[in-house]
Amino acid sequence: MTTPRISRSGRAGQYVALLCYLVFLAFPFLWLISTAFKPPRELGSLHPTWIPDDPTLDNFRQAFDEQPLLRAAGNSLIVALSAALIAVVIATPMAYVMARNRNKLSAAATGWVVVSQAFPFVLVIIPLFLILKNLHLINTLSGLIMVYVVWSLPFALWMLGGYVRAVPRELEEAASVDGAGRLRTLVSVTAPLLAPGIVATALFAFITAWNEFFFALVLLKTPQTQTLPVVLTHFLGAEGVADLGPLAAAAFLATIPSLVIFAIIQKRITGGMLTGAVKS
Repeated sequence: MTTPRISRSGRAGQYVALLCYLVFLAFPFLWLISTAFKPPRELGSLHPTWIPDDPTLDNFRQAFDEQPLLRAAGNSLIVALSAALIAVVIATPMAYVMARNRNKLSAAATGWVVVSQAFPFVLVIIPLFLILKNLHLINTLSGLIMVYVVWSLPFALWMLGGYVRAVPRELEEAASVDGAGRLRTLVSVTAPLLAPGIVATALFAFITAWNEFFFALVLLKTPQTQTLPVVLTHFLGAEGVADLGPLAAAAFLATIPSLVIFAIIQKRITGGMLTGAVKS
């Protein structure tokens, strides 16, 4: 008789914990929105409020007047789209080979893919900078695209590998009986079934490249090539004093694309992770 009561109390505790976690995640974004619409008088108030008493769009106008946000957003869009497309094109056949040829070598490669994600950026930035310098790719969007492709490939391989393992081998065997080669089978049979995983992986790579800051800060030197996350740092003064209103407005605009895209694909991303985790 006590089991239902324990179950209900446990479920209530889970909901409370989930609500607290959501509040914890949403607080910075909600405060960012509130700050973006506050006039300077309210930004300097000793008693800040959630809802601006006198909301204004002056922070957005000032942000566009002070910094080349549109050009930076264009650079970010070029880099993120290119990196996502190239990463998916490379990762799809590689994930197929690793998933279909299960041996010690593929297992070691999969383990390396997972371990490589734990490497800190600082560990690789110096050799990476020297390599790009020798290739004359410093301060170029193409060099940054190359870096993002390499950095996103491990996750793309792991995620797409789960989708490949979910495709029944019998379909490929049937295509082989009909005379289709391995490449034809991959293009005509397997790839269409992988479409949801390919889209989710590409969009995840896009979001990662769109939000990335450290590599862009080190590799891009001129305002003409800088991406949006780097340009946001220009709202900080020489002594580290932030121009808070325009900075919040620009950061809010820069966050919208990632939030919209992630909201659209979050179910597919979760499905890809779960598939990759449970398939053998």
